[in-house]
Amino acid sequence: METKLQKEIINVLKAFPEYWHEDTLIKSKLIEDIRLYNKKVIEALISNELIKDTYSLELSSGLVFKVEDFVSMLRFKNYLDNNYTKYTNEIGLTSESKYLKYNSDVVLDFPHKDGVLEGGMTVEDTGKSEVYYHNTLAKEEIDTLLSPKIFTNSKKYNKDGENEVISIKDSDNLIIKGNNLIALHSLKKRYSGKVKMIYIDPPYNTRGDSFKYNDRFNHSTWLTFMKNRLEIAKDLLSEDGSIWITLDDVELHYLKVICDEIFGRKCFLNTIAWKHSDNSNNNALTFSEDHNFILVYSKRPGWRPKFLNDPQKRKHFKNPDNDPNGPWFDGNPVNNPGLRTNLQFEITTPNGNIIKHPPNGWRWSKETMDKKFETGELRFSEDETRIIRRTYLKDMEGLPPSTLWTSMETTGHTRRAKYELKKLFPDTPVTSLFSTPKPESLINHILDLTTDEGDLILDFFMGSATTQAVAHKKKRQYIGIEQMDYVGDISVSRLKKVISGEQGGVSSELKWEGGGDFIYTELYSLNKKFVDKIQNKKNFKELGNVLNEIKDSAYLNFKVDLEKMTFDNNDFQRLSLKEQKDVLIQVLEMNQLYLNYSEIEDSQYDISDSIKAFNYSFYQDQEEGDSNE
Repeated sequence: METKLQKEIINVLKAFPEYWHEDTLIKSKLIEDIRLYNKKVIEALISNELIKDTYSLELSSGLVFKVEDFVSMLRFKNYLDNNYTKYTNEIGLTSESKYLKYNSDVVLDFPHKDGVLEGGMTVEDTGKSEVYYHNTLAKEEIDTLLSPKIFTNSKKYNKDGENEVISIKDSDNLIIKGNNLIALHSLKKRYSGKVKMIYIDPPYNTRGDSFKYNDRFNHSTWLTFMKNRLEIAKDLLSEDGSIWITLDDVELHYLKVICDEIFGRKCFLNTIAWKHSDNSNNNALTFSEDHNFILVYSKRPGWRPKFLNDPQKRKHFKNPDNDPNGPWFDGNPVNNPGLRTNLQFEITTPNGNIIKHPPNGWRWSKETMDKKFETGELRFSEDETRIIRRTYLKDMEGLPPSTLWTSMETTGHTRRAKYELKKLFPDTPVTSLFSTPKPESLINHILDLTTDEGDLILDFFMGSATTQAVAHKKKRQYIGIEQMDYVGDISVSRLKKVISGEQGGVSSELKWEGGGDFIYTELYSLNKKFVDKIQNKKNFKELGNVLNEIKDSAYLNFKVDLEKMTFDNNDFQRLSLKEQKDVLIQVLEMNQLYLNYSEIEDSQYDISDSIKAFNYSFYQDQEEGDSNE
């Protein structure tokens, strides 16, 4: 039964439709506006005598609205019941059986840039949207979450098939199944400062892609999600390393600000526009979006990509006069790009003409220019009014890469990438393959600009393993991280085909004939297996069975009141299946998703000798064996 006060509050709030969804009060939005001292709402509330008497204090100088008392009523009483918000709050943050208002270890509203977004994907279908969940943890919980984890189910693949592996070498290729944030931190001890190039194709947060976080903090959640991963990625980069991030323009400029903070503005190289579509979208309502962007940052200032020799861009080099130095062209500048007063001198021609210096001065000193006149690199025009510079092909390091990538032959397009995947997996339904894979030619071009044979490459949004496939063919060492179950059916399967010598993508161009090997391993699951079980259940009855298993075996959030965690609870029954899944995930202790390496000798986990041996080798805690077999 509603009290009179409840009825009065409801009547006042009914005048504000922005706080209602159908007949349910959106308490989170109302609470935020109250805490921001929304004058219109507060004035409407205190204009009611009963509400004013209950939630205000009369002072000689005026009236004070008891904001926190009113907010506490909204959050934690059975008033104005929004069951989902109320129930998740009930299993939320408490101290000594009381709900927290403020605490230095927690963020009550949202985990912005100082939070950690574990961000697990919870749908295991490539053909469906992947959903991310998040948790904000206290400092000591974060330390536990990000501490090195145990690897299990390790095996090595080569031309002979699958083999047992109990050790790992510095030169081994590595594929890890598990949450990429946690896996990246597990890589830190062994690979910090060793990765030459990182390429990632993360979820773009377009609301139509794989990043689904269904609340109004979606944008901020995505930025937190990316920031947490880029911070550890920077630690893994070598001093001469670079990172390449593919995005569209939904989050591009926001992520650049985050990257400026993490890597430093001086380490920003450029933004590349890559034409990913070979035909425009005639159904577009405004503009046909035919390109993606690639943000490029270096670990240290002063880095630059390799200059490549593209024969198509060298057609202007000729040798009509049989110059012994080979093909040449005239026209490169002789002026200095910056002001140099010491290079501001006049040149006298053989006929006595005077050629005045350019405004900034010449490119070289008088002595250097005299030598270049002697070798023929510099010469005078026929009327001796200009200085002409001859540039030889043999002296060219290469052309600097453009920021506009439109050549379908050089960098490919998405439709070609889909075709490459379909050719690799002809028996897999198109709907189960990736909707926007990257073509091998794109990764091949980036690797040409950034790496040499033997360099270490990292992609922690591995997906269909395009980066790893191209790196393997180009004889680069690689690490790939993927959480989803398709890592076996698609990612690992693709790399096995590469070892067998498949001729898709850039294989022909690279004269690839097969060979090589890689190690596959998984993070040792604890609560992660319960998250997977929760998300895979199709109805309320199945979810109830998982709840009982969670109570018996899972690591639970210490703030949870287990007595309330029952499907007999009326509040819980009112939730949708998705909301019940979200609540159960919150019940789990999120810093115990995977088993910490520090627990490897704990007898309760009964870790096998072979798993121990691989982990000792990985974390370099004892001598490696002579063989990986």
